[in-house]
Amino acid sequence: MADLQIRKEITEFQTKAQSDKDEEEIEEEGANELENPALTGSLSAQYDGCNPYLYSQFSLHTKEEKINQIILLQDVIHSVKLAFNKEFESVFKQKEQEINRVKDKNQRLQEIMTELDLKEKLWEPELCDNEKPERALTVDDSEIKVEKYLTPEQKRKAEELAKIEEQRRLAAKGDNARERALDDMMGGVLEVKKEDILKMEIPQPEFTSKPEAQWLEDEKKQFKEYEKKVKELNEEREKYRKTLEAEMKKLQTSIKDSTQVFDETLSRLFERKVKSEMVIYQEELKIANLVFSIVIEEELVNRETELNHLLDKTRKMKHASAEELKNCKVQVDAFRETYDNIVAEDKLLDRGFRKEFFDVPTSMVDQLYKLYKRRPRVQRMRTQIDTVGPADQPGSVQATRDALFPLMKAMGELDDPQSMPEGLDPSIWQRFCLSRRTKVESEQMVKQKALTLAEMQAFLQKRTEEDEKHKRDIEKIIDDLNGLREEKMRFQLDLIVQFLLKQGSVEVDGSNFIADYSDALLLHRGAVEDLNGTIRTLGEQKIASMVESKDFRTGIIQQEWEHMRMRMQMEDLNNKARDIQMLKVSRELQVYLNETDHESCSAKQMSVLEQTLAAQKKNHKKNVKNAKRIIKGLERQITHKDKENDSLDKELQELLVTVSERRHVYGAIAVEDNTAINTEKRYQDIIERRKLVDLARTQAQEVAILRAEVERLRMKTFPALVQIGH
Repeated sequence: MADLQIRKEITEFQTKAQSDKDEEEIEEEGANELENPALTGSLSAQYDGCNPYLYSQFSLHTKEEKINQIILLQDVIHSVKLAFNKEFESVFKQKEQEINRVKDKNQRLQEIMTELDLKEKLWEPELCDNEKPERALTVDDSEIKVEKYLTPEQKRKAEELAKIEEQRRLAAKGDNARERALDDMMGGVLEVKKEDILKMEIPQPEFTSKPEAQWLEDEKKQFKEYEKKVKELNEEREKYRKTLEAEMKKLQTSIKDSTQVFDETLSRLFERKVKSEMVIYQEELKIANLVFSIVIEEELVNRETELNHLLDKTRKMKHASAEELKNCKVQVDAFRETYDNIVAEDKLLDRGFRKEFFDVPTSMVDQLYKLYKRRPRVQRMRTQIDTVGPADQPGSVQATRDALFPLMKAMGELDDPQSMPEGLDPSIWQRFCLSRRTKVESEQMVKQKALTLAEMQAFLQKRTEEDEKHKRDIEKIIDDLNGLREEKMRFQLDLIVQFLLKQGSVEVDGSNFIADYSDALLLHRGAVEDLNGTIRTLGEQKIASMVESKDFRTGIIQQEWEHMRMRMQMEDLNNKARDIQMLKVSRELQVYLNETDHESCSAKQMSVLEQTLAAQKKNHKKNVKNAKRIIKGLERQITHKDKENDSLDKELQELLVTVSERRHVYGAIAVEDNTAINTEKRYQDIIERRKLVDLARTQAQEVAILRAEVERLRMKTFPALVQIGH
């Protein structure tokens, strides 16, 4: 809690520092920013969801504030729902009223349609089951399709009631002179209602069944009065019909207008529903973000608690291992001193061997020294280093002691007098054996202490490693704890804030269902507008330079086109000059050039042409007459030829019959002669084709020679002019 209070103070200090920089702006715009939906993150204030106790989104740092904010936001959602439900109830009541009004108007419309004898289905609005859910608990008689079962007692009572009702009706319908007179005189009513005008009928006079010629004067007058009454009744009927139709249209228009007005009200209610749901979703999103931040904060707190607990546990283990390591070091140092003393004593025994046997010759001493170093061969027992403390290490010591017994037993064999060197005094040998046994026991003691020391050092090394491991674990936990605290600090300062931005202000790619705003930046609108202004200025400059370049390019193209036009004019003038130089001067051209009076010449030519035209017309008429005469002669010839053709057709039919008969005869006789004739004919055709080919080749050669001669003569006739270069 102290850490959290410090962080909150840091945040408040940063907020105060920021507010000190913009104090004047905040004083002017503070009230507007508090009311600005873009900063509150929702439009709940516009839909009766305003709560003055809500925290600002920028000041939610502690868990308690977030929980309070969630409760307040839930209250805002409840207020929005209550406001919408209130409006819904009012619209629902309005709908019921409108339905009742429409039913009343439909009842009147039904009466009018019955009077006008119209059969149209009227629209009857009703509430659906979703609007009246209590209908599911009630059952109407119309919903029961099965005939109701009646017991004999119920049937008997129903028959008695029917009899009583029939008797009452007959008694009421008894001989009533007043009602009969009313029915006879006025149709059963004292006053004619306006609704009965359409049903009224004026009875025709009885004399209308007679021919009109037999009517009397009184009857004619009565018939005129009858027609007048019928006319007046028809006028009244038409007037009343128009009144009913106008009333019906008025009622229909009223129903339509009221329905449209209610539909508009319902549309506004639907828009309010959509907006209310949007506001509710906005508030629920804020609640979800707050719950998410609370969950993350709880996870961070739980993780921090776990790390603190683990740190305390590791520190206790480190303290215990440090105490144990210290005790182990003391024991190892003490045991090392003991071991060093034993090793020193063993070395003194080895060095004092010659001094001990100073009374023995040197050669014998050397032999005894070799025997002194000699050891029996026994099976060595292996020891293992255990993980328990040096005080609890009886295994290796016991193993060394167990190995000492067979060694001493084997030393008895070496102490046998048979192994004694020759010439050695037995007393010296006994003293030598004792000295050797002392040496062996000392060596075994040194080995025993060395093994114990090694085990103690191994145990000390393991405890040292454990102590180092605990130290590293503590450092790692402290680093994790510091990182977690930094993350917690950053999480508490880096708040999740919900903004409402206009469409088009967000330029993040929204192709995914949920847009990724991890790398998005929130910029002030002024910065974007300044950047857009700069871009617009640069764009205008670029467009101006492009227009200038375009105009310059257009000028270049125009110059190139002008240059091309002048070159084409030069080429045309050169062609004209060449044509003038190469022009052939004919006699007519010379005459035209030499003639000075061109008009008189033209007149002469015109007169000559007119004479020529008149002569050609005369000649044409003459040719037309000759052609007509020829046509008449040809028509006569055609008629004559047609007759000749008819006669020839008849002869042809006869000849065809004769030819067919002779062909059959010839085909039967001259089959063999035809083969030889066909062969000769084919041979003659081949010879004729060969002659034609040779003739064509000869003629082609002659034509080539003639064409060359023509070209030669043409070159002589037309002189070649020199081409003038330009």
